[in-house]
Amino acid sequence: MSTKQVINFGAGPAKLPEEVMEQVQKELLSHKNSGISVMEMSHRSAEFAAILESTQKLLKDLLKIPTNYKVLFMQGGGTGLFAAVALNLISKSGTADYIVTGSWSAKAAKEAAKYGKVNYVIPKTDQYLTIPDPSSWKLDPNASYVYYCDNETVHGIEFPFVPDTKGVPLVADMSSNFLTRPVDVSKFGIIFAGAQKNIGPAGVTVAIVRDDLLGKTLQICPTVLDFNILDICGGKSLRVGATQWRNSWDG
Repeated sequence: MSTKQVINFGAGPAKLPEEVMEQVQKELLSHKNSGISVMEMSHRSAEFAAILESTQKLLKDLLKIPTNYKVLFMQGGGTGLFAAVALNLISKSGTADYIVTGSWSAKAAKEAAKYGKVNYVIPKTDQYLTIPDPSSWKLDPNASYVYYCDNETVHGIEFPFVPDTKGVPLVADMSSNFLTRPVDVSKFGIIFAGAQKNIGPAGVTVAIVRDDLLGKTLQICPTVLDFNILDICGGKSLRVGATQWRNSWDG
């Protein structure tokens, strides 16, 4: 590769490791001497299944993900997950708590309001400057889940702690800081992240979902966003066609 490299300070897509780029370049026309590019593979093929299983295993090992969680590879980006979270979880009580501390969690709350009642844990504001003291939060003990964005890139606000939800399932958008530090996955009901910030090229979204949260989907939920259907398919999005090109980079 060229020795001239651009230093990228943008919020994303992130710069990829040179050794990964070189491997992709080497195998672009023939993945592992198979005679076929990963871009041409069937998403139901044994070759692609091996790529996905390897990627899942790597992620489980890196984050020490407990056995009662599923790793799903989805489409739609973080914005798609704004809807998916509500469509999959809000049916329990019809209400969800949203800790809105910036642009991304505000967008997520607005999307969730299409499918149920959204309780703003902290007062609405147009100026996001800090995270209010948790003692001032208005959490609903009957909420289906509590949602927050772990790192708000637009406003520069990152949580230095994991919110205590008193047993209510916690959902975290970690798109901008996923895999930057160890995370105790057991504290969360769902963690999701778009690939483009820290995982690989844009086009795939990782969702880590606790088993007990599956099967609660609203009937209006599209198949492509249904966690339970994706889990039945082995977390591989095979029901709707997988993004094998992106997954091959991530793995």
